[in-house]
Amino acid sequence: MPWQSQGGGGPWGGGSSGGGPWGGRGSSGGGGRGNGGGGGPFGPGGGQRPPDFEDVIRKGQERLKKIFPGGSGTGGGFGGRGILLVIAVLVGIWFLSGFYRVQTDQQGVVLRFGAWVNTTQPGLNWHLPYPIETVLTPSVEKISQINIGFRSLGTNASGSQRDVEEESLMLTGDQNIIDIDFSVQWKIQDAGRFLFNIRDPEGTVKIAAESAMREVIGRTDIQPALTEARAEIEAKTRDLLQQILNNYQAGILITGLKLQNVQPPPQVVDAFNDVQRALQDRDRLRNQAQAYRNDIIPKARGQAQKMIQEAEAYRERLINEAQGEAQRFNQVFEAYKQNPEVTKRRMYLETMQNIFARTDKVLMDSDSASGTLPYLPLDQLRRDMTGSSNPSDRTGTSATGAATGGGGASNATSN
Repeated sequence: MPWQSQGGGGPWGGGSSGGGPWGGRGSSGGGGRGNGGGGGPFGPGGGQRPPDFEDVIRKGQERLKKIFPGGSGTGGGFGGRGILLVIAVLVGIWFLSGFYRVQTDQQGVVLRFGAWVNTTQPGLNWHLPYPIETVLTPSVEKISQINIGFRSLGTNASGSQRDVEEESLMLTGDQNIIDIDFSVQWKIQDAGRFLFNIRDPEGTVKIAAESAMREVIGRTDIQPALTEARAEIEAKTRDLLQQILNNYQAGILITGLKLQNVQPPPQVVDAFNDVQRALQDRDRLRNQAQAYRNDIIPKARGQAQKMIQEAEAYRERLINEAQGEAQRFNQVFEAYKQNPEVTKRRMYLETMQNIFARTDKVLMDSDSASGTLPYLPLDQLRRDMTGSSNPSDRTGTSATGAATGGGGASNATSN
């Protein structure tokens, strides 16, 4: 052993030529601190004997051999197989530390020396253990909300609000100013892009939402924006905002956009209300005029159609009468060609019949009219003409009176 001397006793005893490390240097016989022979302080000559370190080391080696069979060595330590087994166990434990679980509302973002390399889905996953790779698991189902144009002063939705005019005042398509407050709901769609592509997610969503709303309002007139176009404005703004965030590769999904308050600025709300009332009056008068138009036009069209039909009937009647007269004339003409004298006589009689049928007549026979003086009663004719509604019906062809010396008239017939 290293502690054995060349000359004699063991490490704890004296020797003939010198003592051990705890023995004194003697001049002749045994070692020890005294001048005489004998052992050191733990030697036979004095005190308690120390523990055997070699025995302790030997027992430790035997225990390790039982734990790691196959180890060998005479001077202490492990064999090659034992060392490899220890290293394998440590490496296995290190590899097992790379397993991790992603919850159902999370996504796993794997970082290799701090750089994003992969995104994992919910479930049991594995990555290279620390310090090569680490993992972040942000929640992707949490809905966040950003208010634009106003700030809530209370803790709940019914609390008071403060208007932020630099965000809410916008210019419409017809060069009017409108005050719009709205809210945006969003969540994480791609955790890797969300963590590494944008520095301030909330600020990015806010600025992009305000820009999209201003663009949509800039193409919309104020009247539709205040009334029937609210749903259309919400849909267009949400689509445009999502498109902007996709271009930024922000990894954010817009889940909702809601207009909270749409009205003119407070400074001009009274004048705007006057304008709205005037527009309502205009619409009311326009509706009344439209109702009158809808009532009078059908009547006029019906009257026009009636007049057209009456004119058509009058035309047909005249045409039929003319054609009948023409046919009758042709028939008379055919009869005239066959017997002219008879036809002329007949035409004369028919003509005289038509004439005398419409006149007042006085007939006197030739016998009773002898020796009388015919005269024309102008005063009677004048009275008849002024008193008649149709003078032509009361025209007298002749009037004859007879006066004799005896002042009488006889055999007079009036028709």
